[in-house]
Amino acid sequence: MKIQIDEILSRLGLESLTDMQQEMYRAGKQRGGVVLLSPTGSGKTLAFLLPLLERLDENADTLQAVVVVPTRELAQQHEDVLKRMKTPLRHLCLYGGRPTMQEHRVLRQLRPQLVVATPGRLCDHLDKQNIQPAGVRVLVLDEFDKCLELGFRNEIEQIAGAVSTHSVWLLSATRADEIPRFMLLTTVGIPVTLDFLKEAAPQTDGRIHSFKVSSPQPDKLETAGRLLASLKGEPAIVFVAHRESVERVGHYLRERGFDVVAYHGGMEQMWRERALYRFRCGAANVLVSTDLAARGLDIPEVRAVVHYHLPLREEDYTHRNGRTARWQAEGNAYLLTGPAETLPEFAADATPYVWPEGAETAVPVPARYGVMYIGRGKQDKLSKADVLGFLCKKGGLKAAQIGRIDVGPHYAYAAVLRSQLRQLLRRIAGEKIKGMRTLVEEMRK
Repeated sequence: MKIQIDEILSRLGLESLTDMQQEMYRAGKQRGGVVLLSPTGSGKTLAFLLPLLERLDENADTLQAVVVVPTRELAQQHEDVLKRMKTPLRHLCLYGGRPTMQEHRVLRQLRPQLVVATPGRLCDHLDKQNIQPAGVRVLVLDEFDKCLELGFRNEIEQIAGAVSTHSVWLLSATRADEIPRFMLLTTVGIPVTLDFLKEAAPQTDGRIHSFKVSSPQPDKLETAGRLLASLKGEPAIVFVAHRESVERVGHYLRERGFDVVAYHGGMEQMWRERALYRFRCGAANVLVSTDLAARGLDIPEVRAVVHYHLPLREEDYTHRNGRTARWQAEGNAYLLTGPAETLPEFAADATPYVWPEGAETAVPVPARYGVMYIGRGKQDKLSKADVLGFLCKKGGLKAAQIGRIDVGPHYAYAAVLRSQLRQLLRRIAGEKIKGMRTLVEEMRK
């Protein structure tokens, strides 16, 4: 398929490809294996999607490419980028947390040319022969080291064995000590290695600025709250070491008026997705998380990363910091230290933080948006345009008062200015959307 790179960049709000993306574009157009090593936040998703799309036939009815990712969130991120690129290719995202039969029905109806999937769910569909891998031209293993770390070795072996393609692309944000041989069995010759880690400084080419924030107390809650208030509502991710700490820190901040959401692996998938949606759309400006959020999330607007608990490894530090300064933007990283704590060697160059004027009396800035939940979705033939029309015609809103709209299989979310929420709820009470009665309410936190 012929792609127009300039048009795609414009849709993504970018001006040009980076050197890494250009190298991957050239390497990916050739038959054979590619190993791409590039830092978190450097644009690897676009780097592999561009050559991948050129390798595919938009008129074919067979599956031609498979992208394997370690987490649901990363799968959803790739799907979101594909949607924003607006290519004619049919693509589908497959992951756990929802019925396999539901995905099977969509597979039959859509006949995707490209699938993005987590290892377990992809193997499930392969076992049930819901997916025919014979026509796959390219197999992409994104964050392949993370796949192995999470225990998906057997699944990756099964996938590599089922796909007979000569082109296997491996991507990682860290240097792999060893690439398992089974990952390269289907390639032709020695794979091309594109190593951009050696060229990248830990501070992402100067776009991330690190600061040491000293807490006078071993318990850093008060200092964290004061710091976040001084950021004046800029989107921030607070990283902690344990799930229990997510709840504790999140509760403290919520009690003090912050619009905060929690995110960790112990939460049900629905609540994880809702938390990310609220953060992405501007209905929450603080996300408190374990290192689960350190990889696989692409939220371009994040301006600050707060290390409430100091990272133990340089790799963790790099991945956490990579959640800010996305897509060539700039960002700040704040390392909180108690009286008995010292910065690890890999972060020792952090600048001592100078509190801005007025920080002592700063108060949390409310999030700009609230989120409406609508109990209808794609399965009910509901589209984003339908939701926009409903909120404008029945709800009396102007388009400028509405933010992000997302439509899932059986539900839809819409971000609206918080100042309009009460009036909106009164206006739409009992109203139908696209002739259908359904539940329409503010999303529960």
